[in-house]
Amino acid sequence: MAALNWPNFLTVVRILLVPVLVVALLGQTHGGDLLAAIVFAVASLTDAIDGYLARVRNSITTFGKLVDPIADKLLIIAALVALVSLGRVQAWVAMVIIAREFAVTALRMAATQQGVVLAAGALGKAKTFVQVVTVMALIAVHGHPVWVSLLVYAMVAITVFSGVDYFFGVRRRISELDRR
Repeated sequence: MAALNWPNFLTVVRILLVPVLVVALLGQTHGGDLLAAIVFAVASLTDAIDGYLARVRNSITTFGKLVDPIADKLLIIAALVALVSLGRVQAWVAMVIIAREFAVTALRMAATQQGVVLAAGALGKAKTFVQVVTVMALIAVHGHPVWVSLLVYAMVAITVFSGVDYFFGVRRRISELDRR
């Protein structure tokens, strides 16, 4: 059984907020976008807080290592799929981001089996930040202002670039292990 600590609790809360986000976005109720924006902001904030607490309190668990990245991906993917269905973002954008997330997850699992573990680097953290800001803008801002479109393209670019960087980082680490 996983240790119940604050970081793990916040990760579970983030997962539980995903359906609330989707219903708020797709439910066509008065104030749904505001609720969705608040839920997305709170869920995104729990991601930052749980990581901070886990490091500061030295309460990093196997459960957290496994479930935290899944919670992050669920949040972004659910939001993007809902936003595609609302016509606020193009399907190809969501597919590129979702494909990258699945590819990196598969690569991470394969690398772990070979004894290679790469922690999230600065580019991965920047990717997450840009994704959160962009999805928040897509939820909160109606229409297609130029600055939101630029954010979407920036999100796609940094998502792809960070995926390529992760791939070469894993490849480099596996080569280093093979040389030893």
